[in-house]
Amino acid sequence: MRKQRGAEVFQITGARRSLDDDVRGRQRRYVISMLIRTASVLLTVVLWNVQRPLAVVTLVVGALLPYVAVVIANAGRENASSMPSAFVPTHTRPALPSSDSVPEARREAADGPSGDRS
Repeated sequence: MRKQRGAEVFQITGARRSLDDDVRGRQRRYVISMLIRTASVLLTVVLWNVQRPLAVVTLVVGALLPYVAVVIANAGRENASSMPSAFVPTHTRPALPSSDSVPEARREAADGPSGDRS
């Protein structure tokens, strides 16, 4: 049986992704944000003498993006997914009123375990 490419995979557990997958995803986000930063710095150089206000905006983006990228990359693992609980609570029987249960217990204590009076 061959593994089908592009087959839809369903998550049937509330478990988090593996640590390797999590680190790989954070590294990917960091690299993408650094590529955007590189592009913004290059745009700053190209646009500096052509359109200065846009060049200043790209310069600010290029200066702030490393901080944001590091914060996002070090944000930690995701929370466990909110899957419905598999626990099904059992219904408890309502307690007997205290007036029904107490006299029996008192009589049994007075009579002894056999129930006859001596």
